[in-house]
Amino acid sequence: MVHNLASSFSGNAISSADCSPTDGAATNWPHSSAVRGTPLGSSPELIYLPYSHCKVQPNISLAKFTSFRAGGPADRFAAPSTIEQLEECIHWAQHHGYPITFLGAGTNLLVSDRGVRGLVICTRRLRHAVLDRDSAQLTAAAGEPIARLAWQVAELGWRGLEWAAGIPGTVGGAVAMNAGAHRQATSDVFLSAQVLLPNGTSKQLSVDEMQFSYRTSILQQQHSIVTQATFQLCPDSTAQEVTAETRNFLNYRHTTQPYDLPSCGSVFRNPTDCRAGWLIEQTGLKGHQIGQAQVSQRHANFIVNLKQATAQNIFDLIGDVQQRVDDRWSVRLHPEVKILGEFQTH
Repeated sequence: MVHNLASSFSGNAISSADCSPTDGAATNWPHSSAVRGTPLGSSPELIYLPYSHCKVQPNISLAKFTSFRAGGPADRFAAPSTIEQLEECIHWAQHHGYPITFLGAGTNLLVSDRGVRGLVICTRRLRHAVLDRDSAQLTAAAGEPIARLAWQVAELGWRGLEWAAGIPGTVGGAVAMNAGAHRQATSDVFLSAQVLLPNGTSKQLSVDEMQFSYRTSILQQQHSIVTQATFQLCPDSTAQEVTAETRNFLNYRHTTQPYDLPSCGSVFRNPTDCRAGWLIEQTGLKGHQIGQAQVSQRHANFIVNLKQATAQNIFDLIGDVQQRVDDRWSVRLHPEVKILGEFQTH
């Protein structure tokens, strides 16, 4: 039996590179400079694409599209609600030679105060999920919130996503980043993913082709966008058991992490032999602050926006924490957060 959970299809990815805050680099969708349209900024009017009628807006602030609530504007911004609209957005930008950046839930992203050049495609409106009760498989479009899916399958008594309760990202981001918590990860239940390539064709990737490892996958190096993924869950428990465990995970996150202030979640990957939060706390950095960006008093691997932190404040604090931990422990912390756009380095 197949059961629909949502009503529209989806795609979602974030294209920025996993980079150190010392360089501020970002990997965007490859684009051709052979064909150039009207220079960005000289034609700021709203555009409706001719076939799908998708809206392309000028000069849209990205701060409200990231969990840090910081960052500058996109030259152009589109939020397609179908795969057809997504494909036309890509074609339009490539035809005009505009760089493309994909923005999902924005929960592990730091966008420069200077904004992002070219077209930013936000995919969070693209959603669809189907449950196959016979095989206990979940197929979800990449814009689906992973936490919501965790609760939906828990209510069926299906195990596999309990750890995702409280994680604010989407399926696309979870697959690309191999998101996880409580010693579990996306790769534990992953079967396959459909991705869209720069030439407009789709390809299915198996678990072996994804090359999962701690908080990363092959998608961190490839120019491709997850449009949907399929997961294998375990249906041998009761709804009461699985929802109770899911609720316990969520309660743990709420009591140990700062949910009351804007953040990106964990800022740094854990080193091999210890936890990033422990290193930061033992360096005496809880409460350490640059501008309105602060190392959380509740969890040292979180940086929070106290009120009006700039992206540069957050960027500088990430670099400062890296340097101080390195000086104390000779351990270089590597960010989980994606750095997108241009930042000043010191």
